[in-house]
Amino acid sequence: MTTTSEMITAAAAGTWKLGDLTVNRIGFGAMRLPQQGPALRADAAPSDRERSIGVLRKAVELGVNHIDTAAFYFSPLRSANELINRALAPYADDLVITTKVGPTRVPSGEWGEHARTPGALRGQVEENLRQLGRDHLDVVNLRIVGPDPIAERFGALAELREAGLIRHLGLSNVRPAHLDEALAIAPVVCVQNPYGIGASAAQEEMLRLCGERGIAFVPFYAIAGAGRESGAGGTESEEVLAVARAHGVSAARVRLAWTLHRGPHVLAIPGTGDPEHLVDNVAAGALRLTEDELARLDAVHIGA
Repeated sequence: MTTTSEMITAAAAGTWKLGDLTVNRIGFGAMRLPQQGPALRADAAPSDRERSIGVLRKAVELGVNHIDTAAFYFSPLRSANELINRALAPYADDLVITTKVGPTRVPSGEWGEHARTPGALRGQVEENLRQLGRDHLDVVNLRIVGPDPIAERFGALAELREAGLIRHLGLSNVRPAHLDEALAIAPVVCVQNPYGIGASAAQEEMLRLCGERGIAFVPFYAIAGAGRESGAGGTESEEVLAVARAHGVSAARVRLAWTLHRGPHVLAIPGTGDPEHLVDNVAAGALRLTEDELARLDAVHIGA
């Protein structure tokens, strides 16, 4: 990794506000921290504890003040939340930790039914509080699967917000109708959906809607794309590689930079357990693509 990249901080990406909380637009996703290899696998090998703690501390040193996590991010012996607690507590005043509720994993790592009742959702919020060592959660995203109405579940989280356990609310993996449903109940500060070069027209629509409403759009799998939890893989497009060569940077950095160029309300939460990849990801916030380069990448995006 070059000295130049080492000197780039998350501040280079600019800022956005999640409610009353200002964050740099380049953040960090903790999903990959607890294990080696593909994330969220029941048979995943635990990560090196000290290396993971070091990555978190390095992220904060590089100006990252927005960390995305969840209680269901764990592997045998490792929990993302507890790694965050160990690495970063007592927490800096400007550090925003976003978590999510809904999905359920049993201790063996297998997936269970999504939490749907107020009691189950409160239990997940309290588990996040315990693991992180917090008396409140900065942002809680309700993550869902499918088109079912979410009013009861989001309403339960809104009640916990009123009770002071949650500061702000968001949504994850949702459709426009879900956003409308939630906004009728309580403010929404962010939407986390899959997005990156080649994302579907439906996700493009969600990005646009969030921009119109002043809501942060927070892509996941911006680098991995179809690789999802397994990470980036396969053959990279020649257009992305050409832009990367022109700037002397990685294809991952180009993908992240393109995503940030999609609007000032777009945040990024790339995750890694590798300190060199962390530096490269943060440096994407300083990569300014030309109009021609953006047009070439847009063509890949639309044609994918």
